[in-house]
Amino acid sequence: MTHDVYYNKQIIKYTEGKLTQIEDTIAKEFPLTLYVNKEEFATIVCTPKYLRELALGFLASEGVIRKHSDIKSFHLDDSKGLCHVELTQPFDNSHNPTKRMISSCCGKSRQFYFVNDVKTSKIATTIRTISPDEIFYLMNTMQQKSTDFKVTGGLHNAAISDGKDFYLHRNDIGRHNALDKLYGHCILNHIPIKDKVLIFSGRISSEILIKASKIGVGIILSKSAPTDLAIALADDLNITAVGFARNDTFNVYSHPERITTK
Repeated sequence: MTHDVYYNKQIIKYTEGKLTQIEDTIAKEFPLTLYVNKEEFATIVCTPKYLRELALGFLASEGVIRKHSDIKSFHLDDSKGLCHVELTQPFDNSHNPTKRMISSCCGKSRQFYFVNDVKTSKIATTIRTISPDEIFYLMNTMQQKSTDFKVTGGLHNAAISDGKDFYLHRNDIGRHNALDKLYGHCILNHIPIKDKVLIFSGRISSEILIKASKIGVGIILSKSAPTDLAIALADDLNITAVGFARNDTFNVYSHPERITTK
């Protein structure tokens, strides 16, 4: 079953001193419930597209799986919003005693706790460098690919690329979900990650930086700002964080040695 990511709805718009009925485009919100070894694990509120990638990326970032071969069976019923995953090994769900609702919002609702982050975060080992021209090319490419955002104004955009032959773009109402979809695609297709660059449309918060670390990239680009905690984490995790990449300028907040100017 294929879900549209948006739909049209009649609304009332106020403009130029009067109320007018118009047709607007609305981003869809969809709950996907994950079961791991027959136990309910989490419900993710997401954009209803690339749900297999989302489930795989989410489970990997939560430390449930490390690679695709950790999965014995995978059944997605997107007509009902259910995903059943059976692992090749028993799964200790004691750290998650009650089901969780993973909302599309930012911050604490995403349920990132420091204990789990310590277990699943990775110190970047990439030796990849990136030039200013590559940074602007990747940011502009993501902007051009963000067609659903241009229609709805309600989606976060993310991409992963090697700057040359490989480029993958995903979007979602939840910014973490967009990153999980990228991660899931790479796991599903056995694509090496550490030499790739993560490109993101929103603010680089501590949660986004941790997500980048869990994915395993060493460079993250954004057209927006990082937070102070994100910068501290980027320093600790050996990740180059680039913000405000727009209008032919950018700021480098951590590990500038990966930026080449020759």
